[in-house]
Amino acid sequence: MAPLLELNDVSARYGQVEALHSVSLTVDEGEVVALLGANGAGKTTTLRAVSGTVRRSGPVIVAGKRLTRATPESVARCGVAHVPEGRGIFAELTVWDNLRMGAYMVRRPDFKIVLEYFPWLESRRSQQAGTLSGGEQQMLALARAFLARPRLLMLDEPSLGLAPLVTREVFRVVLDLNQKEGLAVLVVEQNAAIALASAQRAYVLETGSVAVSGSADELKSNDAVRTAYLGY
Repeated sequence: MAPLLELNDVSARYGQVEALHSVSLTVDEGEVVALLGANGAGKTTTLRAVSGTVRRSGPVIVAGKRLTRATPESVARCGVAHVPEGRGIFAELTVWDNLRMGAYMVRRPDFKIVLEYFPWLESRRSQQAGTLSGGEQQMLALARAFLARPRLLMLDEPSLGLAPLVTREVFRVVLDLNQKEGLAVLVVEQNAAIALASAQRAYVLETGSVAVSGSADELKSNDAVRTAYLGY
């Protein structure tokens, strides 16, 4: 079976600066894949290359469809949801209006199933999103992405600025969505330990290229890889 997401020798640049150099990776249906590496390694750019928010070359294929000159909207219509670093919520809007923004392409949005995974949203529906805690904002961003019922969820630094307990809760919900809904996940994460504990496979980027890849268990047990690339 073909991968749900496939990048083949994808490069990307900001102006004259090339941030990705021939990156190849895959994500299968229902799989959790971690994308690891130091700051500036190209992790965020990889997600942007998929979602069409950075200039890129090389094929990006989603569900067998090659995304040529793809716009963010066309990528979303292919079943890809992208939760960016910093969550990307609309701080001035209410919690419920933020959710509704995630459903703009869905003919019959299923708010009920979203509330099964994020029940606290019901009591906060009229609250201004910018007044939520950091963890609640991250959960709102996840809920908004899930409302579009994607096949692939891309998460950029979901633990950023969160306490360890809140980070564990965020990843618990992500794994619930993966295991119960079959949602594939590509997650960029600085916390390599929790990312590898959640993923089946991982890629480690270094200066815009894939330095090492393998199963999460292989990377966790390889002391040389942990010391050289993962920092723990």
